[in-house]
Amino acid sequence: MKLSEMLQDMPYLLGTRGDVNTEIGALTIRSRERTENGLFFCIPGTRVDAHQFAPEAVRSGCTALVVDHYLDDESVRPVTQVLVSNVRGALSYMAAAFNGWPSRRLKLAGITGTKGKTTTSYMLKAILEKAGFKCGLIGTTGNMVGQRRIESHLTTPDPLELQHTLRLMADEGVEVVVMEVSAHAIDMKRLDGMVFDVGCYTNLSQDHLDYFGTMERYFETKKRFFTEGLVKEAALNADDGTTADILRDLTVPKITFGICNNADLYARDISRHEEGVSFSIYLHGETAMPVRLKMAGTFNVYNALAAAACALILGVQPAVVAEGLESVESVPGRVEMLHTGTPYRVILDYSHSPDALQNILTTVREFAQGRVIALFGCGGDRDETKRPIMGRIGGELADFCVLTSDNPRSEHPMEILSAIEEGIRPTGKPYRVIENRREAIRFAMSMGAEGDVIVLCGKGHETYQEIQGVRHPFDEKKVVQELLEEMGTGKE
Repeated sequence: MKLSEMLQDMPYLLGTRGDVNTEIGALTIRSRERTENGLFFCIPGTRVDAHQFAPEAVRSGCTALVVDHYLDDESVRPVTQVLVSNVRGALSYMAAAFNGWPSRRLKLAGITGTKGKTTTSYMLKAILEKAGFKCGLIGTTGNMVGQRRIESHLTTPDPLELQHTLRLMADEGVEVVVMEVSAHAIDMKRLDGMVFDVGCYTNLSQDHLDYFGTMERYFETKKRFFTEGLVKEAALNADDGTTADILRDLTVPKITFGICNNADLYARDISRHEEGVSFSIYLHGETAMPVRLKMAGTFNVYNALAAAACALILGVQPAVVAEGLESVESVPGRVEMLHTGTPYRVILDYSHSPDALQNILTTVREFAQGRVIALFGCGGDRDETKRPIMGRIGGELADFCVLTSDNPRSEHPMEILSAIEEGIRPTGKPYRVIENRREAIRFAMSMGAEGDVIVLCGKGHETYQEIQGVRHPFDEKKVVQELLEEMGTGKE
C-alpha cells in the first residue's frame, strides 16, 4: 500500500518530508524487527522516546517514519518522514487503513468499566450467537473467532494487533465483534478511527492508579469513550455513582440498566441459589424475561443486564436474550468452580482489586456452608494504596486468609505482603503468610473441611506468574489438580 493512501483523512497529519508515494510493506513499533519497506512509528513514551531508535529501524528495513518532530540524523535523511501531532493516534488510523478498515465491515460492541468487562463480553457473545450472528471476541482472556481461540496479551491489543485481528475476523465472515475496552486503550488512542455500534459502561472502582494517578483522571478517560464520537449508542449502569456525570454530556441514544435506581432495563425477583442466581428482566416495565443464570452473585446480575442492554440495542429479540444468558456455563477465571471431588469447594477468580475481592467473598458467603478461606495477594509495580484495603476486606469477609504472591514483577513479594498485613491485622481474623503461591494453595487445601469454600483470588485465567521480568508457567487449574494427586485427595 502506498503511504499516501494511509494518510488520507488522517486527522493528526501536520506535514511530510520525502516521497509519500513510497510503497509500504509492513508497519512496526519495534526498531529491531526486520521489515521490507517498513513504516516505523516513533512513539514517545514516559520512559523511552522511540525517536532515538529511528536509525536502527532504518537499518532494519524501514523506508518511512512517523514522527512528532522531524529528525535530521544523517542515517534517516534518505527516508520519508510523516509529521503528526500524535504518533499513537496516527498509528491507530494508519493501521486501520493498512488493513483495509476492517471495523467498517463489522458491527462493534465495546465494553468498558473497572469490573465485569470479561463476563459481560462472554454473555453478550452468547446472546448474539443464539440470535444467529457469527461473533468475534477481543479481551482479557484472549481473542476468539466463534469458538476458536487466538492468543493475546492485552485487554485491548495495540493497534497493529487489533486491526490485524479485526481484518482476520472480517475475512472469516464474523458479523459482530464484542470487545473489552480498557482505560489504557482509550488513553493511548488505540481505538482512534473506529466507531462502535454500542458502548457499554459497567462501573467504576479503584484500579490502575499507578498509571492514571487519580480516580478523577481514570474516570474522565473512560467517559471519553462515550463523549468523543467513539460510540453510536450507549448502555450505562444506572446504579453506578459516576453514570450521571456521563449522562450530562452524552449526545447519543442510550439505555440505562440497574437494580436499585430508575432504569430502562432492570432486574427484579432476584433469587440466589447454590447453582447461581435467578431473576426477571424488565424493559420499560413491560413483560418480564425470566432468567436462570448459572453464575453466582449479584454482580453477575449487573453483567447480565449490561449484556442484555447491548443485545437489545443491536436488535436482538428479548426471548433470545434470556436464552443466550442461560446458555453461559462459566467464564474463564471468573467465579469458576473447579472440579476437585473434595468435601470442600475450590473457586478460581480474577479478583485483584478491592471491589472485586469484596464482590467474590460476599457472593461466596451467600452459599458457603462452612468457612470461607480466601487466598490472595497484590500485583507488584501497581497501585500500592489498594494493598492494605484488600487486606482489610479479606479479614472482614473471610474466616481465614492465606496471603501469598500474585505477580510481584520487580518488587520483593514480602514487601507487598507486609502492606496487605497492615490492613488485615486490625480485623483480628486469623491469617497465614506463605510467599510461594503453590505452597500457599497446598496449605489452603490441606485445611479445607466439609462445607468450606476456598477462593483463589487474583490469577483467574492467567497461566503465569511474573517475577523479576520473567513469566513463569503457573496455571492455577493445573496446580490444584497436581496438588490433589500429591495429597491423595479428590477424584481418582
